[in-house]
Amino acid sequence: MYTSGLLFIGTQEIIIIVVLVLLLFGGKKIPELMRGLGRGVKEFKDGQREDHNENKNNNSNTTNNTNTTQNQ
Repeated sequence: MYTSGLLFIGTQEIIIIVVLVLLLFGGKKIPELMRGLGRGVKEFKDGQREDHNENKNNNSNTTNNTNTTQNQ
């Protein structure tokens, strides 16, 4: 049975990865990267909500048009 390799990452490995990221990007750049990532996630969620609302509006308009056509 195959299991994911990520299950076997220990505390020491995580600390090493964090230190390497700090060395590569620097302490000042990481908050900027996280802020940008947060904005991207927020825009993605807003886009999903807008798309969902548009689909609801399109479905209700189709239903209203069908009801109006049937009533005539």
